[in-house]
Amino acid sequence: MNDTPHSVIVVGCGPTGLLMAGDLAAAGVPVTLVEKRPHKISNLSRAIVVHARTLELLDARALSDEVESLGRHLDRMNLFTRLTVEFDTLPSRFNHITLLPQYEMERILERRAFEAGVRFRFETEVTGVRQDDDGVTVEVRGPDRESEELRAAYVVGADGMHSTVRGAIGLPFPGRSVIRSVLLADVRLAEEPENLLSVHSNGDAFVFFASFGDGYYRVVAWNRRRDTAESEPLHLEEVKETVRLAAGRDFGMHDAKWLSRFHSDERQAPAYRVGRAFLAGDAAHVHTPAGGQGMNIGMQDAANLSWKLAAVLQGRADEALLDTYQAERHPVGTEAMRSSGAIVRLAMAKHAWTLGLRAVVASALNVMTPARRKLALQITGIGVKYDAPHGAHRLTGARVPDLALESGRLYEALRGVRFVLITPEKFEDKTGLEDWLTVERRTGRGSGSRTSVLVRPDGYVAWAADAADPAEIEAAVEQHVGERIALAR
Repeated sequence: MNDTPHSVIVVGCGPTGLLMAGDLAAAGVPVTLVEKRPHKISNLSRAIVVHARTLELLDARALSDEVESLGRHLDRMNLFTRLTVEFDTLPSRFNHITLLPQYEMERILERRAFEAGVRFRFETEVTGVRQDDDGVTVEVRGPDRESEELRAAYVVGADGMHSTVRGAIGLPFPGRSVIRSVLLADVRLAEEPENLLSVHSNGDAFVFFASFGDGYYRVVAWNRRRDTAESEPLHLEEVKETVRLAAGRDFGMHDAKWLSRFHSDERQAPAYRVGRAFLAGDAAHVHTPAGGQGMNIGMQDAANLSWKLAAVLQGRADEALLDTYQAERHPVGTEAMRSSGAIVRLAMAKHAWTLGLRAVVASALNVMTPARRKLALQITGIGVKYDAPHGAHRLTGARVPDLALESGRLYEALRGVRFVLITPEKFEDKTGLEDWLTVERRTGRGSGSRTSVLVRPDGYVAWAADAADPAEIEAAVEQHVGERIALAR
């Protein structure tokens, strides 16, 4: 038994689990990452979209430059011919989406996790989870098929839709299948679509195209007339037939390197925490691929939970902080199900009146700039704002953009799982929390503001006040960055 009372076991080696484990290790928390697959990152992938909010979080980990250099940038997306969703107006330095296969993201995050000191256990399957007042015991079976028990303070299940951790802690996964027999293919095209990312549909089929930039395109297609079991072999001709039905031509599709079927569910666990066990990513919520939100929301889950676990394990915060994970992230998962579900249901419209409704909605959104902007903010995660306590400053819970600071940029200052205090006041840090706090002043636009803002490690406002005095700022730092420490006055 590996008895480490201040450690975390993360189950699942996808982007969510890798980001979670890497964050914790970077904060000095011992982490074991358990994965039932062999140590081999596949060159096949379902997820391909990296949204702006995820890029901001990667920037806070010094990873965004590499992701941006490998991917292709897209500043708008066309839906149903009539509707264009624009990303170039996003209030972010990443005012676009990046097309990058999931396996590239996993390679980057795995390297970071290894360098941070994460202990990997590949070919190791979780068979049970037990909790007590002092910690959690994770029962596993390794490649030699021998059973073993791993001990830690907490466990995080990032092990996908069929999560073993979720089942072991007794949580249901209510919901339903929305669409069956969706076809996935990575292919070359003789005729390139007009846009790097586009959607075509009619009453009986739809197709989604996205360019990888290396000559291959991801094709997601569906044919209402064919409801085939996922176990049935898929051939390129069936994909071409479906694309012709949806778009009027098959674009000279050839050289498929991957073909697969899947069904798309909308499901969400009622709780993301049960005692010392947490769920993140697809283990907590799944929804249709429309809008490309799945991988992104999972990584954002990890960024929300990791700094909170580190703060509790390092004695800087009460365990009640961990309850805010559910309060903040569960509504985000619910909203993703609604928005992605609305898009896919519009794509599946069949009858004349539903096709007419889709045309009206798309046309209306195209001329309603605020509504179109809200859609872009929601899909990309830039618009997420967490609920604040009654009476809190209006900025509390809001995402903070990449402000210019005297030392550089905000998201550079956030690196190292740190809080950042941005204040125009003369503030001498006497809290003893300098290992977790950076004090900064703004420069450039807005630098004359008298508002002080304490930014959490995940880039959201923990506390703010207008024209605060040093004592008020000091109290806020003690409350949010760490438990009260005797001040060296």
